[in-house]
Amino acid sequence: MVRPVNFDLKAYLLEKRTQVDRALDGYFPKGNGLTADLIEAMRYSLFAGGKRLRPILCIAGAEAVGGAGNPVLPVACALELIHTYSLIHDDLPLMDDDDLRRGKPTNHKVFGDAIALLAGDGLLTEAFSLMTSSHATGAIAPDRLLEAIRMISRAVGPGGMVGGQVVDMQWEGKKADLETVKFLHTHKTGALIKASVASGAIVTGAPESQVGSVLSYGQKIGLAFQISDDILDVEGDSETMGKMAGADEEKGKTTYPSVLGLGESKKVQSVLVQEAVQDLKAFGEKAEPLRRIAYYIIERKK
Repeated sequence: MVRPVNFDLKAYLLEKRTQVDRALDGYFPKGNGLTADLIEAMRYSLFAGGKRLRPILCIAGAEAVGGAGNPVLPVACALELIHTYSLIHDDLPLMDDDDLRRGKPTNHKVFGDAIALLAGDGLLTEAFSLMTSSHATGAIAPDRLLEAIRMISRAVGPGGMVGGQVVDMQWEGKKADLETVKFLHTHKTGALIKASVASGAIVTGAPESQVGSVLSYGQKIGLAFQISDDILDVEGDSETMGKMAGADEEKGKTTYPSVLGLGESKKVQSVLVQEAVQDLKAFGEKAEPLRRIAYYIIERKK
């Protein structure tokens, strides 16, 4: 692969993650009164040290079409709230029953199943409250904000992440074909990643042609990202990843390696990343973060 030069992705990710963390802390309520335990549980998972990839993709999507990061921060942060909710629910005993997330005990291990479930519910609803707050409406054109909210809603509902989670559970322990695993990955993980990067372009006011290119990029890296997770579950180190390696095989999960094998999965992932970068060929240097993030998906260790 030909790699972009003169761009420090590590510094970019650190800068944007710091920006997102600061904004999240400012937007998000502090615990007090009778709901203090709930707020503590929500903040526990929200500030557990995530990569902030989805909000960063939202910011990078805005920058790629000539926008700025600050106006899209409410939408970017809402995406992280939604992602965190999905992790809390995914870890629950009635789903994956995981003990570790980001190197720490999962939410239900610390706060109990009921509070963890409600913490996830709280994060999801707080996300839409944030996207309709004055922070967002004061910085984003109403029609663009509505379009982004509609896209994100579809990405996390039964036609996206929730639907993908259902397929994930229903096919556990069964032998799936390639179309099934592709459907699972593009819905459970890929849909929110695609919506993250595209929403940044949308709220910035990008023309339809540019939004289409960013959507195509997002669809490909969303699938590549989940294939990377599949590969890391086979080859990764539990301590580095912050969760148990080998869990997919142990639980009989439907993954790309389980259907295609490791070698072919890596080939598919590589093609997706190269095609995603090609989707950005009409963009200039402002899309460099998106290009480098595409390569990072293959290189990451956690």
